[in-house]
This record gives sequence, C-alpha cells and structure tokens, in this order.
Amino acid sequence: MQQFTEHEVDGVAVVAAVGAVDMLTAPQLQDAITAAAQRKPAGLVVDMTQVDFLGSAGMQVLMTSRKQLDAGIKFAVVADGPATSRPLKITGITDYVEVYPTLDIALRNLTG
Repeated sequence: MQQFTEHEVDGVAVVAAVGAVDMLTAPQLQDAITAAAQRKPAGLVVDMTQVDFLGSAGMQVLMTSRKQLDAGIKFAVVADGPATSRPLKITGITDYVEVYPTLDIALRNLTG
C-alpha cells in the first residue's frame, strides 16, 4: 500500500497520508506536496486522518510547505485526534496552518 496518495476534488489537491509521518517518511510527504503544488491547484490539503504518528520531521514539512506555496494557493491540514491534531496544537503550528477535523470541512472552507 502506498503511504502518500494524491487526488483532486473541485480544483483542490488532496495529499493523503497513512501510517507514521516521521524522519524516514517526511521526505516522501514533501515530494508529494511539491508535486501537487506544481500543478497550481486552487488549494492544497494534507489529509492526516489515517496517520497514527506525526513526528517533528512531518510537522516541519507542513510548515515548510506552507511557506513555499504560492500566495494564491490555500493550504490546510486535516487532523483530528491525539496522534495528529494534538502535536500540531502543542507546537503552535495551528497558529500558522489551518487545521480542520474532516476533509469535507477543509474542502468546504477552501472552495467556498
């Protein structure tokens, strides 16, 4: 099974992650986000609902991606639960990156 997949919903690129996002897998997440951003979508969502561990390397990828995206591309993360949304809140990343509990809510906010 592939750990990072990408699809598009109404002009928004969705990069979905599964399993652990740590030092070993964070570069692959970065590659998937970069590839999606190169297609100039209206928005880009990183869906972490299937992530069971989010390490500092994964969080760094989110911050770096947020900074590198063109101003016209809206960026959001879907994270809900102790493995993902909690570390994002504790580290203060939620002050800089929009975090939503479900993909539907994220898509509504990016396309609405």
